[in-house]
Amino acid sequence: QVQLVESGGGLVQPGGSLRLSCAASGFTVSRAAMSWYRQAPGKERELVATISSGDSSTKYADSVKGRCTISRNNAENTVYLQMNSLKSEDTSVYYCYARTWFNSYWGQGTQVTVSS
Repeated sequence: QVQLVESGGGLVQPGGSLRLSCAASGFTVSRAAMSWYRQAPGKERELVATISSGDSSTKYADSVKGRCTISRNNAENTVYLQMNSLKSEDTSVYYCYARTWFNSYWGQGTQVTVSS
C-alpha cells in the first residue's frame, strides 16, 4: 500500500526556516518524480518544487526560487523541502506528490504558518 506522510510543518516567524519531510512507503522515491505543492485558503494548489527520478534535476516556482531546496534521501525513501527566509505569503498547507510510471499519489498535507 502506497503512503506519503508529511511532517515538519508548524508556526515560524518571518525570516525563519523549516524543513518538511515526506516519508514514502509502497514505492521507491528514486524511481518517481517527487514534488511539493501548497495550497492557501481560497487559492488553487500550486507547484512549489520538483525533483525528477534519474538525474535528480530540480525545478522551483519563481516565488520560492533561492529560498527553498528539494532533496531526496534514497536510503530513507524520504523527500525533503528545506525552506529558508520564510514570508507570510508562504503560509499554506504543503502537500507531497509522487508520480510514478503507473500512478500518482498525494500525502495528507502539513500546515506551515509564517507569522510574528
